[in-house]
Amino acid sequence: MILIKNIGELVGIVPAGVLRKQGAEMAETGVLKDAWLVIEDGKIAGFGKMADLVGHDDNDLSVIPGTNSSVIPGSDRESIDAEGGLVMPAFCDSHTHIVYAGSRDGEFLDKINGLSYEEIAARGGGILNSSDLLHETSEDELYEQSMVRVREMMAKGTGALEIKSGYGLNPEDELKMLRVIRRIRESVPALVRITFLGAHAIGRGYTHEGYVQAVVDMMPKAAELADFVDVFCDEGFFTVEDTDRILTAGAACGLRPKIHANELAVSGGVQVGVKHGALSVDHLERTGDAEIEALRGSATMPTMLPGSSFFLGIPFGRAKEFIGAGLGVALASDYNPGSSPSGDMRFVMALGCIRMRLTPVQAMNAVTLNSAYAMGLSDITGSITVGKRADLLLTHPGWTLTKIPYLHQTPFLRTVFLGGRALE
Repeated sequence: MILIKNIGELVGIVPAGVLRKQGAEMAETGVLKDAWLVIEDGKIAGFGKMADLVGHDDNDLSVIPGTNSSVIPGSDRESIDAEGGLVMPAFCDSHTHIVYAGSRDGEFLDKINGLSYEEIAARGGGILNSSDLLHETSEDELYEQSMVRVREMMAKGTGALEIKSGYGLNPEDELKMLRVIRRIRESVPALVRITFLGAHAIGRGYTHEGYVQAVVDMMPKAAELADFVDVFCDEGFFTVEDTDRILTAGAACGLRPKIHANELAVSGGVQVGVKHGALSVDHLERTGDAEIEALRGSATMPTMLPGSSFFLGIPFGRAKEFIGAGLGVALASDYNPGSSPSGDMRFVMALGCIRMRLTPVQAMNAVTLNSAYAMGLSDITGSITVGKRADLLLTHPGWTLTKIPYLHQTPFLRTVFLGGRALE
């Protein structure tokens, strides 16, 4: 058992059974000042105000109210003095492409020199460049390179993440990617969800129609390793008709959709995603009122990727308008080598505030509970709720929720807990 005491602010408290925040709820979260929290068996066992503890001296604590925990002096327990630090849920990152080989820093120079994402792709760069590098990289080396990024993300406070394939673009290399992601899931204390994104671009040597059929044919084997299926439904990549066909094949194999939509153009991806019961539709840098209407009343989480907007210089998602229309919003990193080479979810939260004009509470809900929902994990993690995994961030003393995005480059983390254990 671990008792964290003298918490300055315990933020992100959500009642049991609440799986996402929508509309006005996005601006709400439970907060306790001068609080304690107990971790047992890797889960949150209880929390409350310090004034309600029976005794404040470690040798005098006898009962933790609101839990089944008796604190017996000298028993197998650990007491951590937060010294006024803030405790909040660990970040949840529902959209990443962190299994890739090498680097695309040469394209960074192309962007500086004025080439667009579409122009780089048309020259054989972009996703196809990553595909070529991945093909030449062994499975073990791909795993080692990717684990560097996973460890970086966990150290910066991410406790749950989704990882996509999509740089293989042929049956053998797509399955290689999925095996590497499965190996990562088995190696780390963070929660990992796996998405088959065979339809990320047209693989080399294929016609458009031939590759769509190849993705459909890959589906049964991919479904043995993946949790979700994704399609890059956007201008210059896959059409609504392609997407409909691929998602139908995915559903037949038990894979729920998570869709790339509306990054480069208003593509119809939101609508086809909602039609197929997508867990999330992601990017949404270019949307109109029709997309908002399509999402009303659905179980689909609109997910915006401000790191991609920042890096590419494209519009930021209309998060405040979505929230004003009664929808929820999740924010994720889009960590990938070409358009968002960062998995720092604290920076994503800061962009949500600075560039998308979300309040710190709205942004926190977007990078914790709602992003967990976008991975099907919000019943397990993403909030301070008794019975959920103890995926927690403990800051240095004096931090508040507002300071985290405001002082967005100042070190703030004292300890990251994943599954109740401090990350070393």
